[in-house]
Amino acid sequence: MSEVERGDKTQMNAAYTLGPLQAGPPCCDPEPLIRVDNLSLHYGKKPALENVSLDVYKGCITALIGPSGCGKTSFLSVLNRMTDMIPDCRVSGNVHFDGRDLRHPALDVQGLRRDIGMIFQKPVPFPLSIRRNIELPLREHGMSKQADLNEVMQQVLQDVGLWDEVKDRLEFSALALSGGQQQRLCIARALALKPKVLLMDEPCSALDPISSGVVEDLVQRLRGKYTVVIVTHNLAQARRIANYAGFFWIKDQRAGCLIEFGQCKQIFEAPAHELTAAYINGNRG
Repeated sequence: MSEVERGDKTQMNAAYTLGPLQAGPPCCDPEPLIRVDNLSLHYGKKPALENVSLDVYKGCITALIGPSGCGKTSFLSVLNRMTDMIPDCRVSGNVHFDGRDLRHPALDVQGLRRDIGMIFQKPVPFPLSIRRNIELPLREHGMSKQADLNEVMQQVLQDVGLWDEVKDRLEFSALALSGGQQQRLCIARALALKPKVLLMDEPCSALDPISSGVVEDLVQRLRGKYTVVIVTHNLAQARRIANYAGFFWIKDQRAGCLIEFGQCKQIFEAPAHELTAAYINGNRG
């Protein structure tokens, strides 16, 4: 049996154990951690986002919903300055994180990306061992004692329910893991840096239903201890896990814009905008 088959069989038997991740305070008293005001983004001459304003609340899960191509992933990219790496990308407007101006030219971008981690649609483990996938970013940020590295590695792998599955093969390639295991490893790698925010770009879309359920359970358990912004096309998933939801749409067949933002229950049960209602009910999009 291959390593991938073994990983898939483990998940099918639901033999995973999520570690004792201590929950933070409940998300009940909204405190803005990220404030976005009149954000616009262009790729060259092409507009991708136009005049987006919303608050991301500390310790809460915020889901971004809407059809493909309406700027949700671009919005995430602005929040940890990944847009800096895209040629001819122009950002305007105001974005503040924990009181800091994210667009200030003197901002420590490496430090920002430690505070605001990113999980991509397709798992992207490094082509290294499972151990080195966790250790490498820690070493890059100054941790060098092996005992400390081992402690953090075990803790984060327990947090994402991987420790019991991989503890006897830490020196094996991370690429030998199943897709769901790879995604949880990527989440563990991000958690190792103790971020304040996790940005998740459709983290379950490339996974089978069982693996998707495992990752969704994990995301829900991050609530309170971490602030999560997740892009998803799965409306049922957004409704299950999110405290707040933002609905994006394409304006005039040009740029993505935010149509409506509010508490998840309100967005799904009593949307204020007719376009939101049409999308939620499957009549648009």
